Amino acid sequence: MMNFWDIAGIVFTCTAANHLGLIRAVQMVTKCNRLPIVSCVKCFSFWTVLIYCLVGGLSVIASLAISFLSAWSAIWLDLFMGIIDRLYIKVYDTIYPATGTANADATGARDTVPDVSGHAGGAAGSRQGAARAKTGTKDVDKDGKDSKKRR
Repeated sequence: MMNFWDIAGIVFTCTAANHLGLIRAVQMVTKCNRLPIVSCVKCFSFWTVLIYCLVGGLSVIASLAISFLSAWSAIWLDLFMGIIDRLYIKVYDTIYPATGTANADATGARDTVPDVSGHAGGAAGSRQGAARAKTGTKDVDKDGKDSKKRR
């Protein structure tokens, strides 16, 4: 028997999958763009809840009503997730102003990470370069010789 929490879970899962980009990633990996319904939060929630309600034994009219209500709530949930996402980016920029905009989803950095190594050679800006700057070690090649002399 289905209940409110089952339907709310379906709506949340559909909305979160779209908001976080999981649906787009699955479409890119499978190279299947034949179902544009899954890319839309409203449509994906509507059809998923409709199928769930019909399989669960609800009447067609009740299933349609619950599906429309779930699609409407998916719109508002997606809006809420977008607001929380913007708030997260603002808080991240406040806490870490030197690194620029938060780029947790790796969609393309607007700003680059600043050079923290303290010297201009080797792996500048990387963790190894920063560690070398602190310890004073040199960049060496696989033979153990200073790689900067060969450049």
